Amino acid sequence: MMPLYLSRFSYTPETWARLIGRPEDRAQAAQSYIESVGGKLHGFWYAFGTHDGYNLWEAPDNVSMAAVALAISGGGALSSFETTVLLTVDETIEALRTAEQVRYRAPGA
Repeated sequence: MMPLYLSRFSYTPETWARLIGRPEDRAQAAQSYIESVGGKLHGFWYAFGTHDGYNLWEAPDNVSMAAVALAISGGGALSSFETTVLLTVDETIEALRTAEQVRYRAPGA
């Protein structure tokens, strides 16, 4: 399985006005963007609250996901776009085990 990414986005008021005047399924657009880099869209949701919507993506690597995020962000339709890399439980356990080897020193200690 490829890495998973959770994106949170908000549209500009102008984008909402365009969608009100001409509603369309933006999940289809999102799917084509991620497929262009060899990935897959697992979900597209709109929401109330801080962000207008959420996407769950699968991409071959961080560079591929960054390319999609940059293309979307550069399009001007969004007022915000944030992406978080999601870790599996196994990856987190591996990170926890590796963290034991890190010799961290607190500031001023």
